[in-house]
Order: sequence, then C-alpha cells, then structure tokens
Amino acid sequence: MQAHAVQGERVTLPVRIRDAAVGSAMFAVPARAAQAVIAYSGLEIAEPVPGRAICSLAFVRYTDGDLGPYHEFAVAFLVRPPGAEPPGVFGRLRGVGAFIHWLPVNQEFTLEAGRTIWGFPKEIADIPMDLAGRVKRCAVRLGGRTVIEVAVKPGAPMPAGTAAPKVDAYSCMDGVTRRTPWTLTPSEVRTRPGGAKVVLGDHPVAEELRGLGLDRARALSSSTVGHLQMVFDGAEEVRR
Repeated sequence: MQAHAVQGERVTLPVRIRDAAVGSAMFAVPARAAQAVIAYSGLEIAEPVPGRAICSLAFVRYTDGDLGPYHEFAVAFLVRPPGAEPPGVFGRLRGVGAFIHWLPVNQEFTLEAGRTIWGFPKEIADIPMDLAGRVKRCAVRLGGRTVIEVAVKPGAPMPAGTAAPKVDAYSCMDGVTRRTPWTLTPSEVRTRPGGAKVVLGDHPVAEELRGLGLDRARALSSSTVGHLQMVFDGAEEVRR
C-alpha cells in the first residue's frame, strides 16, 4: 500500500472520495487552439470530428473524502493516449483520457496532496459555489480578480449506470506528464443539450479560455451529479 506524508498526515493510496457533487459542461473548441494550450504536456488532442476538440469545465464540492472537504474547478481536454496510432474514422474517441489543464482548489491540504501525489496543477483560489438552487453556479477568483463564472441549468434525470466508470486522468507539472487511473460512481445524474452559461473575467487565465472561444460557444451538453464517489490510484509517469 503506497502512502504519502501531507502536512504531517498520512495519505494512503488509493484515495477515496465518498461523496461529492458536480456541475459540468462540455464545449467543442478549435482543435488547433486547444493543442496550443496543452502543448507543454506532449499529449495530443482528441478530435471527435476533424478540427474540433472537447473542452470540459467542471466544478466540484467535495464533502466527504480522504483529502477533506473542499471546492474545486477544472478545465480539461479530451486527449489521445500517449503513443497511440492515428485514429481511423470510427476510432477517434477510442481510449481517450482527460487532460487536467487547470485545477484551482480552495484548501491547502488538497493543494499539497494533489501536487505531490499526482502532479495535478492545483493552485489556491476563492471558489464560491451554489449547488442548492435549481441552477448550479460557481465562480473562480484569483488575487481578487474574477477568472470565470459558470451556471448550469437542470437537465433530465439519467438512468443509473449510464456513465462510464473509469477514466484516465492526465496531468503535467514541472515537465513531467502523468497518468492517473480514476474510477467514478455517480448517482442522481441529470444532463441536457446546452444548458450552460460562461462569463469570463479579466484574469490572464480568462484570456486563455477566451482564446478557445468559451465566452461565445454554446455548450454541447451540461450535467449535474448529486452524489459522486471516486477512487484515485497512484500516478504513472508517461513522459518526462
């Protein structure tokens, strides 16, 4: 059993999240612009259709887990597995993973754990979140400047067991790209076409997201998850 020391506490792998709630939206963005954003990772953007990439925005309220309670916001892109052969017409999404490009959190313990155990690009931010209302809302502020505000409208309930339970999460920090196997068990899932509103602020991260067209793109889909359990295994280096 792997173990890591984080701020004087012992964190053993796999790390378990026993309850979290999520709001998210997926957008089609220009593949060339997305590739430029993640070029530092050495990974290649997945293109479900030629010239288009998938960018996901997600906000998560962790209420019960091995890393304690905290808020998190994620900007992620679908990527091809490292070393994969060029996909054919019908294999463009085969084996894809999620590259975590930006991952602000609002607590120091999960910041250190995320960076040291998995190489996740966590940084401290103010992340006010409202998941109690019909519309789920979140904002991210750094140094008093607003980066992004996201609102997700409710969708139709989905049958249990329709979501894929396993994802390869990729990250890159200090020039090292890692893969982390990630298992998800969602319940109370709702989804719909569109349904998300994004407002970008004046922070440099907002400018990067604006370059992807997220301030004017219509969401492909948006989702909420009332309860989510997750298991994070150890990270494996895939590129240095």
